[in-house]
Amino acid sequence: MQATVTVTPAQLPGVLLHVAVVRPVFLWGAPGIGKSSLVRDFADALGLECVTMLGTQLAPEDLIGVPELVGGRSRFAPPETIARDEPYCLFLDELNASAPEVQKAFYSLILDRRIGAYELPAGSVVIGAGNRATDNALARPMASALVNRLVHVHLRASATDWLTWATGNGIHPWIVEYLTQRPDHLWSAPPKTEEPFSSPRAWHMLSDVMHSYGDGIDDDTLALLAFGTLTTAHASAFRAYVKTVRHAYDLDAVLKGDVPWPRAPEERDLLYFLSETFRARLMKELPADKRGASSRGRDLAFRAKTLLVELAEISLECAQLVIANDANGAPALPTWFLVEVGRDLPRLVAARN
Repeated sequence: MQATVTVTPAQLPGVLLHVAVVRPVFLWGAPGIGKSSLVRDFADALGLECVTMLGTQLAPEDLIGVPELVGGRSRFAPPETIARDEPYCLFLDELNASAPEVQKAFYSLILDRRIGAYELPAGSVVIGAGNRATDNALARPMASALVNRLVHVHLRASATDWLTWATGNGIHPWIVEYLTQRPDHLWSAPPKTEEPFSSPRAWHMLSDVMHSYGDGIDDDTLALLAFGTLTTAHASAFRAYVKTVRHAYDLDAVLKGDVPWPRAPEERDLLYFLSETFRARLMKELPADKRGASSRGRDLAFRAKTLLVELAEISLECAQLVIANDANGAPALPTWFLVEVGRDLPRLVAARN
């Protein structure tokens, strides 16, 4: 299912508060962006116990129950996991990954809030969640009858929301500081091959194991952990960032001229990271129109051209990275700045083209 309108983690509780209390909700989202924890937090906020059922681990009889004789007649006795006396939050995780027979067993529970003779207590809420087929995760087609029984909400990762949460929940400060500079590295699309990829959950895992090792973690161990949890490019950049932290070698020092670009072959990952950070800084701080540029903006543009010359002498590839177009082929930096670069650094532009 494709998203037309999405919500962030910070927006989701308000949506659920008005929707989930009157109609069952299905929460779509990529793996690792926090769907399950958000539902549990929502249930806690309502004072409801959250009962989680994993669709991939269920058979139809796990929902319908087993027959029992009552007064000479048989009836199905639903499992105690579902049959409760007090209102609760029934969380059907990985619902769309369950077998068609299991999905069918959920129909009456989702729409009519009942299984056989048992009816959910008043005040209970039903929320389902699952990944999309485009996420390269286990997902089965959802029957139209089930689709039509749910209000569908699409969740997207938000670096702002996650960083706000992370600062109060013990996430390693190096990770918080890095993602503050590179919020675009919080999440990456799941790959088609079996390899790690970046997500809020992956960064949380990396934080946990880094805390376990302590700040004395060596570079080789950090590389092992980062490449074992994150997208390769993000792992490499994070490893380089940690080097800047440990050696007080950051972009501000380069911009001020306090330190030069790193030149040693063993520092190539550091040079690449600083180049990416340099590009991000220019994208953020250079004005779109030179005529409206402040003195600070003009000074940054002048200094940037000098640094590009120095960078090109060390690595033409890294210099080209700074001025490269975006993923759609459009200029990432202001046109006026690129024109000046082309005038003052024709070799760099010619090599780029």
